[in-house]
Amino acid sequence: MPSSPTSEMTSLLSEAGLDVGAVTDLVDRALAEDLDGGVDVTSAATVPPEQRGELDLVARAGGVAAGIPVAALVFDRASEGRVTVSLRCADGAAVVPGDVLLAATGPVRDLLLAERTALNLLCHLSGIATATRAWVEALGTTATKVRDTRKTTPGLRKLEKYAVRCGGGVNHRMSLSDAALVKDNHVVAAGGVAQAFRAVRALDPDIPLEVEVDSLDQLDEVLRAGADLVLLDNFTPEQMSEAVRRTAGRARLEASGGLTLESARAVGQTGVDFVAVGALTHSAPILDIGADLRESS
Repeated sequence: MPSSPTSEMTSLLSEAGLDVGAVTDLVDRALAEDLDGGVDVTSAATVPPEQRGELDLVARAGGVAAGIPVAALVFDRASEGRVTVSLRCADGAAVVPGDVLLAATGPVRDLLLAERTALNLLCHLSGIATATRAWVEALGTTATKVRDTRKTTPGLRKLEKYAVRCGGGVNHRMSLSDAALVKDNHVVAAGGVAQAFRAVRALDPDIPLEVEVDSLDQLDEVLRAGADLVLLDNFTPEQMSEAVRRTAGRARLEASGGLTLESARAVGQTGVDFVAVGALTHSAPILDIGADLRESS
C-alpha cells in the first residue's frame, strides 16, 4: 500500500475532524489482518483480474450513519487507488433501509478485498451513532446532553467517540491525561473525596476536573472544596433533583449508573447537565449494512 492516503481521502477525513494518520494506520492494520500475508484466494479463483464492477454499501435497517469516510479509505487503500468512491450519504444523517451510503467502482477483486473491512468499521460506528441518537431523542427537549466514557474498544477510541458525535452526543475525556476524574478508588487512596480533589488541584490547577460522589453529603463536601463538575453515581431522579437544588449553578452535574432510555426523560427533567452512558461504545449493536455488487455496464 502507498505510504500516505490520496489527497481526496485526506480531505474527506480532515473535513470529518478525524486524525488522518491514525485512521490510515488503523485501516492498513485491519486490511493486513484480513489478508494475513497472503491473498484473497476465493476472489483470485473466481474473479478474472480484468473484471470491473460497482459495489454499493446499502443500509438494511434504519439508523444513523457514521464512518463513511473511513469506509471510503478502506477501498482506496485496499486497491492502491484503483477504486473510485462516491459518498452518497453524510455522517450523522438518518438512513432507512435501501439507502446507499457509499458507491465504489473498480476492479471486482479490489472491491471484494475491501468489502468486509469497510463494513466492519461502518456497521460498528453507525451502530454507536444510532444508539447515541436514541439517547438524544429520549432526552427530548431537556437541556441534558448524553456523554460517552472511556469504555471503548482498544485502538478504536477516537473513531468510536467520533461516532458518538455523529449521533448527537458529546465526548468525555479522550485519555487519562487530558482531564482528571476522581472516582471511588482515588477517594480511598487519598483519604477522602475533598482530599482527592485538593490533591489533583495541587498537581495541576488548570486541568479539567470531575469528582464522583455517591451521596448528597459528599456533594456538599466537594462543592465546599470548589468542584465545578460533579459525577452523581447511582443517584435516583429525586436525589438528582435535590443535587441540582443544592448546587444552585455552582457546578455542572453529570448522572451515571443504572440509566436507561426509559428513564432518560425523567433524568433530564431533574436539570443535570449530562448523562454518562458507557453502553454507547461498549454495548451498541451494529447497524445492519450490506454490500451489493453488480458488473459495470
